[in-house]
Amino acid sequence: MTVTAPRSASLAAYDLATAQDVFALRRIGQGAAEALGMDRQDQVRLATALSELGRDRLGCEGLTVAFTLPGGPAPVLAVVFEWEWAGGTEAAPDLEPASRLLHRVRHEPGGARGRIIAEHLLPPGWVDGPDARRRVREALRRHAPLTFADDLRAQTRDLITALEETRAQREELRRLNEELEETNRGVLALYTELSQELEETNSGVVALHAELEEKSNRLRETSEAKTRFWTNISHELRTPVNAVVALSRLLLAPGSSPLNDEQRRQISLVDASGQTLLALVNDLLDVAKAEAGELEIVSGPVDLRALVGQLGAVMRSTGLSGDVVLLTPDPGALPVAVTDEALLTRILRNLLSNALKFTEKGEVRLEFAVDPGPSPQWMTFSVTDTGVGIPETELTRVFEEFYQVRGPLQRTHRGTGLGLPYARTLTELLGGTLLLSSTPGVGTRVEVRLPHRPVAPPAHRLPAPSGPRPASPPAAPTPENDQ
Repeated sequence: MTVTAPRSASLAAYDLATAQDVFALRRIGQGAAEALGMDRQDQVRLATALSELGRDRLGCEGLTVAFTLPGGPAPVLAVVFEWEWAGGTEAAPDLEPASRLLHRVRHEPGGARGRIIAEHLLPPGWVDGPDARRRVREALRRHAPLTFADDLRAQTRDLITALEETRAQREELRRLNEELEETNRGVLALYTELSQELEETNSGVVALHAELEEKSNRLRETSEAKTRFWTNISHELRTPVNAVVALSRLLLAPGSSPLNDEQRRQISLVDASGQTLLALVNDLLDVAKAEAGELEIVSGPVDLRALVGQLGAVMRSTGLSGDVVLLTPDPGALPVAVTDEALLTRILRNLLSNALKFTEKGEVRLEFAVDPGPSPQWMTFSVTDTGVGIPETELTRVFEEFYQVRGPLQRTHRGTGLGLPYARTLTELLGGTLLLSSTPGVGTRVEVRLPHRPVAPPAHRLPAPSGPRPASPPAAPTPENDQ
């Protein structure tokens, strides 16, 4: 093999004229790969690929090979084969064997000389520089031409080395397969165990679901039975109570037989008690209808000024002690809104009655406000008192039906424990919410937030009553919650 003058960009260049030159190219390529830091397998790949390319092009006129390190983002060793182009009379180069061994191999025909460029990636640890290039040049010059026998012996040594590496890799692969089989057995055992546990859990869930469904059916049946009981007992009680109220009013009518003062007082008590009992029966019937989804909502324009005025007059005449003041909103600030007048009256009546019942002195205040902002808006009725208050631990329980908070006022103010649950049920039916906050010894505040659809007020609004109207007997308060 003849060493030619290297081109400006190449590390070394050689002429390839004989088979012995191809043998030497194999050793030169392996030495260059070793100097570049390639591992043993890459050294053999590069040497074998160069030998195949050199043998394929051997016999071409002016065949040379040059080793270069071109710059670029991916550092590679480029080996360039060049020969005199014979004008298409020679066979096309066979690049397939070398392409399987190297990173990239390409043929560039045309011009006066044919050209094959074989490239292989350099290892990650390669650092380009003058010293590194010098070591590669020395390695390229170090390998002298070999005879055919020497080359065969070198190839035999390479083959033995490759076989030893293959055997070592096969042993490592066998060991890894054994470890994988052991892992698979463990995974299979774990999967079986988890499957059994999951099956047992599923069985328990199915049994629990069946039990819950059975209990749900029982609760539904119990609730339906309770609703039927309330409905039936309310209907049964309303007839005799109506008779008591009617007879007491008949006795008190101006055209009835004259009564002395004591008789009139006692019959008045009977009338008041009868009205209270009638209101209680009606509310029990409403609660039953609400739970059964049969309570009809009748929405329409409601003059809140008249509603609040009449409600305040009734409360002042029936449930107000001498040390408690009932304060209501300014009538001019109350609009006309669309809602169910009867249900709203019952909600506010229950809350005011409850507040007056448990306030010994101070005030009970009814306030009204409309949230600012675009439609839909909300209106808020708040009832605040300075009464005994409710302990924090009881704030959720007061909404349970028939539950009453024990306290000193329970001895003198008895009730059913339906006031707050009843008010909240009606509030939710109207599409609103009821919130309660309280501090023992300070007082209680209840807020009722309802959808507000304002309407234009009537042309002539009647003045709201400022006090009780003696001509019509006041309606008795409905059942309070009995804190």
